[in-house]
Amino acid sequence: MKKLTDEELMLYVSQGNLDAMAHIFERYNKRLYNFYFQMVRDKAICEDMTQTVFYKVMRYRESYKGGQFVSWIFRIARNEFSDYYQNSKKTSRHIDVELVASKSEDSIDKNDNVSHLQEAIKILDKEERELIVLNRFQGLKYSKIAEITGSSEGAVKVKIHRIIKKLRTVYFKTI
Repeated sequence: MKKLTDEELMLYVSQGNLDAMAHIFERYNKRLYNFYFQMVRDKAICEDMTQTVFYKVMRYRESYKGGQFVSWIFRIARNEFSDYYQNSKKTSRHIDVELVASKSEDSIDKNDNVSHLQEAIKILDKEERELIVLNRFQGLKYSKIAEITGSSEGAVKVKIHRIIKKLRTVYFKTI
C-alpha cells in the first residue's frame, strides 16, 4: 500500500478499508502539524487540530469523490484553523498584548533571524499567514493553494507576492 498515491489510498478509505488510513496518517501527520505550528506556535493546540483533521477525514471519508487529496485534506485543515481562530477570538481579547509581549522578548535576541522572521509573520493577518505557510513552509504550488482557498491561481500568485513584499517591509523595519 505504501506505493499507492494519496488519492488511491483515500479512495480505499472512502470504501471502508480503514487500514489505508494509517498510510495517509504517516504521510500527512507532520505536514499538518507543521502547518498549524507556523500559524499558532502552541504545541498542544497544534496536536489537537491535527488530530481533529484526521478525525474529520475518517468521519467524512465518503464525501471524498476523487481529485487532489492534498487539496482536500488542507481544505479541512484550513477550515479547522478558521474555526479555532474564530473561537479564540471570542474567548480571548488579549491577542494584541501577547503580540507585544512576545515581540519585546524576541527583541532581546535580534541576532536570531528565525525568531525575528516568526515575529514578522505574526504581524500578518490570518489569511496572509495562511497563504505564506501553505506556499513557503508546506511547499504547495499556487494551483493547489487556489483549490484549497477557492480562488484562482493568478489571484493566489498576486496575493503571495504582495504578502512577501509586506513581510519584507515589516521584517527590515523591525530589525
